[in-house]
Amino acid sequence: MKTNNQFRFLFLFLLLAGLTAALWALGHYAGASIDSRLLFAGRWATILAFAAYAFFRRSLTTWIAVGILAGAETGYDWPAFAANLQVLSTVFLRLIKTIIAPLIFATLVVGIAGHANLRQVGRMGIKALVYFEVITTIALFIGLGAINLSKAGVGITPPADISAPIQAQKQVASDVILHIFPENIAKSVADGQVLQVVVFSIIFAIGLALVVEKKRRPVLEFCESLSETMFKFTNIVMLFAPIGVAGAIAYTVGKLGLGIIVPVLKLIATLYLSLLVLALFVFLPVALLARLPIRRFLKAVAEPASIAFATSTSEAALPRAMETMVEFGVSRQVVAFVLPTGYSFNLDGSTLYLALSSIFVAQAAGIHLGFGKQLLIAITLMVTSKGVAGVRGAMLVILLGTIESFQLPAWPVYVIIGVDQIMDMARTTINVIGNCLATAVVARWEGELNLAAAADGE
Repeated sequence: MKTNNQFRFLFLFLLLAGLTAALWALGHYAGASIDSRLLFAGRWATILAFAAYAFFRRSLTTWIAVGILAGAETGYDWPAFAANLQVLSTVFLRLIKTIIAPLIFATLVVGIAGHANLRQVGRMGIKALVYFEVITTIALFIGLGAINLSKAGVGITPPADISAPIQAQKQVASDVILHIFPENIAKSVADGQVLQVVVFSIIFAIGLALVVEKKRRPVLEFCESLSETMFKFTNIVMLFAPIGVAGAIAYTVGKLGLGIIVPVLKLIATLYLSLLVLALFVFLPVALLARLPIRRFLKAVAEPASIAFATSTSEAALPRAMETMVEFGVSRQVVAFVLPTGYSFNLDGSTLYLALSSIFVAQAAGIHLGFGKQLLIAITLMVTSKGVAGVRGAMLVILLGTIESFQLPAWPVYVIIGVDQIMDMARTTINVIGNCLATAVVARWEGELNLAAAADGE
């Protein structure tokens, strides 16, 4: 009965979506007189049919998709009202942020000190960092190749109403290194510095592993309980995800409008296509070489990826990504170490975006850059971006600070700002998928991937 209802409402959703799209096309392209109220009713009837499908499907991922559709429609129909809905996404993100630090701390301490195999931790860290750098370097070259082929920045003219300059601070090597290490763990937690929490947790776990068993056991038991509690906490918070996602999408569409993509559609298309190339020709072969079950992996990453897409924040997807990768069959030790570390060193989507955007700036300014200069700029951007995952708008600040150090004009960045939200959704999604893939691959290398046990638990 449940399956039959799912099929009925899915069919109704597709039928209504097709009819509504056909009516819109007749009015927009054929000049037919279509009542706007009919289109309005058709769009909302389509969303309601999909919501009914989600009700019988009973999948959080499906409900998040409902939130995306309802939020986009709300932002389109009532932009002034939608501008007030950012509070919903803010509440969701705040709840998520309360999970990050205790979850990372507890899982890392249990994973490292619980096994007391410090040699394995070191070996796993080296493998993870090598994997991160190889994949991000490939992403960098894909971004450079894509923007040089599309030449999306050629022909852009400076806007007449350039806003006030963004305050950006140039990062040098010492800044990047100091950013890794916490000076005050409470401050690192409050500021959402994931990498600093990871470093503190690793050192704490190593210190705990060196303590005698009698002294170590109470702390380990506390961390094990804390880890289990935070995963349950995550499940509770995720029930609010569809509402938070709807608020984020409604605010974005209401503020920017659906037509915001027109002026720089070529840039957006270049980014989305290059990210698709990265997914199909890098991620997929890596998954096949690691002998991962593709369908199961896609099912595992669907939910955290959809959260990342809707909120444009990797941090929002981290707790759920950690949980789904454990359910996929990766040991908690590997998940706790690789996934948070990847948030600073494995920003595949952001690396591609930075390489692409930096050359876009030069093209828009009419400045020709040789391959050597392009590569130097892209590598600089890749290095200075370490450790800023989950910080909204950080990539734009890094982009502006770096191009100023290479004497490139800043005004093309203001062109990017108008559509950065749309591009941020895609690059953040790829960041999350890439880190989930890295976790599974490292687990395979370490013999810590138990797909059979995960399948039995489904």
